[in-house]
Amino acid sequence: MKSSSLQPYQPAIQELFAYMNAYCGITKEEFKIMTSYFIVRNLDKKSLLIQPGEVDHYFNFIVKGVVRKFMRAGKKEFTLQLSTEGHFIHAELSFHTGKPADCYIEAIEASTFLSIHREDLEKLYTEIPVLNKLARLMVSEMYIRKELRDLSHFRLTARERFLQYIHKHPDMMQRVSQKYIASYLNIKPETFSRLKHLVRQRK
Repeated sequence: MKSSSLQPYQPAIQELFAYMNAYCGITKEEFKIMTSYFIVRNLDKKSLLIQPGEVDHYFNFIVKGVVRKFMRAGKKEFTLQLSTEGHFIHAELSFHTGKPADCYIEAIEASTFLSIHREDLEKLYTEIPVLNKLARLMVSEMYIRKELRDLSHFRLTARERFLQYIHKHPDMMQRVSQKYIASYLNIKPETFSRLKHLVRQRK
């Protein structure tokens, strides 16, 4: 996609550059090369970016919207990730292995992504070596966050998990259905409903 087509997304692109520059020292010239591979993808509310059986070929930066990654087991849904503007989302196992995904990625709000194809990213690893460093750091960070989340399910009470999440993400109660947040935090819906009064007390 031509860089001029990315003009409406410059604030988000500059935010992404600041993040990448801080992590791996990518230069403006190198970043400009990378952005030449970006495509803009728009998703309507409740639409799916990926679903089981499809291979996820794209690494996505969220420009606008709220996106949920989840799995289904029988009639139950398990929320794995809730992400908003300025964050990344993709079906990791599918993206890295080339095998079909076993999860869904859904737009909770109408969403816009800056996406880069895996094959293009592989080319850039050769053309811009610092991206290899960034990729390693991001994978490490992803696993650290996942482990911390898993540990919190064992170490923290439902009340503590709820308060910790609301403190870090104060706007999510207005943007996301409480059943999705409850699922992400591994809290029963009825328990989550009782905990909501803690938000009113904090105001």
